Amino acid sequence: MNAIDASQGLPGQPHIAYQGEQLMVEGVRLSDLPREHGTPLFVYSKAAMLSALAAYQRGFAGRKAQICYAMKANSTLAVLQVFAEAGCGFDTVSGGELARVLAAGADPAKVIFSGVGKTRAEMKQALQVGIGCFNVESEAELDVLSEVALSLGKQAPVSLRVNPNVDAKTHPYISTGLKGNKFGIAHEDALRAYQHAARLPGLKVVGIDCHIGSQITETTPYLDAMDRVLDLVAEIEAAGIPIAHIDFGGGLGINYNGDTPPDADVLWAQLLAKLDARGYGERQIMIEPGRSLVGNAGVCLTEVLYLKPGEQKNFCIVDAAMNDLPRPAMYQAFHQIVPVYLPQGDGSGAGAVYDIVGPVCESGDWIGRDRQLQVQAGDTLAVLSAGAYCMSMASNYNTRGRAAEILVDGSQAHLIRQRESAFDTFALEQLV
Repeated sequence: MNAIDASQGLPGQPHIAYQGEQLMVEGVRLSDLPREHGTPLFVYSKAAMLSALAAYQRGFAGRKAQICYAMKANSTLAVLQVFAEAGCGFDTVSGGELARVLAAGADPAKVIFSGVGKTRAEMKQALQVGIGCFNVESEAELDVLSEVALSLGKQAPVSLRVNPNVDAKTHPYISTGLKGNKFGIAHEDALRAYQHAARLPGLKVVGIDCHIGSQITETTPYLDAMDRVLDLVAEIEAAGIPIAHIDFGGGLGINYNGDTPPDADVLWAQLLAKLDARGYGERQIMIEPGRSLVGNAGVCLTEVLYLKPGEQKNFCIVDAAMNDLPRPAMYQAFHQIVPVYLPQGDGSGAGAVYDIVGPVCESGDWIGRDRQLQVQAGDTLAVLSAGAYCMSMASNYNTRGRAAEILVDGSQAHLIRQRESAFDTFALEQLV
């Protein structure tokens, strides 16, 4: 079906792998799931998520640290439940995310509220439930947050997100730490902003925050950003404003296509060594990993509908589309695409080279380009590394219901989101 050497393994981790002819997620055969749940279908490995988290936990062993899962990567309730039960806090960026993570059982005291455009209603919501910290991204936001907090008779705990002007060397749409990005307070303005925050009666300064981007595969940007942040901590504390915690954000990349990001524990060994060398080793540390906890833990199953040969391109048309898997259309992102059933043989069936595309009426609706497949209509393909920024960014474009989701735990496959029907997509609308 596909000229692929299964013995070479798949990207990310061992919990999604071929056993003989069958692609497995832990103890579950992926070929069995579409018969019961249909396609497109997202499938996640609980063991893979906990294994990724364990690398961070090893890196912070013996340290005062709080890992806050950046839930925008994948906000499905059962995924949040896995991390809440493992002791994680959460990084939220909207009132909806805050409501969602509390519904999943999160401790509000371990919740951070980030984002450049918090509304007064969101601020009030977060203050009323008692979140741990607001990551504030502008001086104007400081004034509004203080006003809202005072109206409730509260003080808002704040950390200012500082833009260190460090190049994360990633896609421009997911780079967040340069002067041209909308995020954070400029490095040169940070001290003045902290002095302003310290004067506002509705605020309590508790930390400093930095996040430079996503899908980062090198250590140098992290080390550079840490130096810039620690320089500021020294300057701010010299001005009489104590910093209780330092938040270094997230952004660690995963293996999509031969990418070689450092392991989380290896990265943090280097960062903590720098922290120790500069005299901040006893400080409370917070981090906000997202993609690196869930990205390689998920696959999207999709059925081949039609093969359409052409003079310049061959097309493999599948039932998953850009509304299900938006990353290729948005970022020209690469996902490996493999069969769920791989007959063992001599490898002589080379198949053909296809662009793998979906049914949505956009030329940008593609999942993979120039992939060699031995495939026929009715086959099921697995789009790998689909645990992050797929379902959380999915839409109902073309009135397509969002996919169902499965969480695999050992040999058990739990349905954690039902497939949306067409009626579900317009249930809140009404005719005039």
